[in-house]
Amino acid sequence: MDPRARPFRSVLYIPASKERALDKARGLAADAIIFDLEDAVAPAEKVNARATLAAQLDQGGYGARVRLVRINGFDTEWGLDDARAAAGMACDAVLLPKVESPDQLDRLAEITGDLPIWAMMETPLGMLNAGAIAAHPKLQGMVMGTNDLAKELTARFRPDREPMLTALGLCLLAARAHGLIIIDGVYNAFKDDEGLLVECMHGRDMGFDGKSLIHPAQLDVTNRAFAPSDDDIDLARRQIAAFEETEAAGQGVAVVDGKIVENLHVATARETLAKAEAIAAMHGS
Repeated sequence: MDPRARPFRSVLYIPASKERALDKARGLAADAIIFDLEDAVAPAEKVNARATLAAQLDQGGYGARVRLVRINGFDTEWGLDDARAAAGMACDAVLLPKVESPDQLDRLAEITGDLPIWAMMETPLGMLNAGAIAAHPKLQGMVMGTNDLAKELTARFRPDREPMLTALGLCLLAARAHGLIIIDGVYNAFKDDEGLLVECMHGRDMGFDGKSLIHPAQLDVTNRAFAPSDDDIDLARRQIAAFEETEAAGQGVAVVDGKIVENLHVATARETLAKAEAIAAMHGS
């Protein structure tokens, strides 16, 4: 399946060192999983985490969920060995942290071969080079690392995310220009469903494909926020029907709910229906 045709509403981080968490992830309603060898794994556990993760991925059972392995950076003592290990794992892509230039992706690709690459976008230099990074031929997706980015910017977390808008927008432009998947950053208050929903809707309105999550409790809110609503699906069907009827009758303009429907609206409507169908097929609902 074309990765862009899959749903990426919820992308859940799972520590690669925790067998219980890795097993539980098989039954969670996440569209994708980031199996994390980096921040979620203590230094003393990093070497063993590779073997733990490889064994769990070999065992399978993750269904249609996209399996991303986040390695440590090449500026650490674990990065190269992580990349070599990931190249042999039963995963869909490898995720490199703190990407700031295409050269880093070149170096990773030399090790991982045909395995698709994703980039963590989490530094000011990464934001400024987002276009060049997105153009890399092996890159399939981007994940915003908003916690690290806020630290680098010395920015404050605000509900409207105004301090982040430039960075988020630069990466969105780069991703869309090159046909990539792009995932919004995490929401840290995992018990705050109301705040999570606000941030999900903000990301969805901006154009992100989905949101990265730190806790399974965030899955339901996020999946609903990034899925087409019943109203969205109904409108899409009516727009397509009206447009097709107008074309068949040889008339010039289709109108739905007092608004003109053009080719671009029909294309968006078809994408909405395709996304709803993909979600239903993936999760059996």
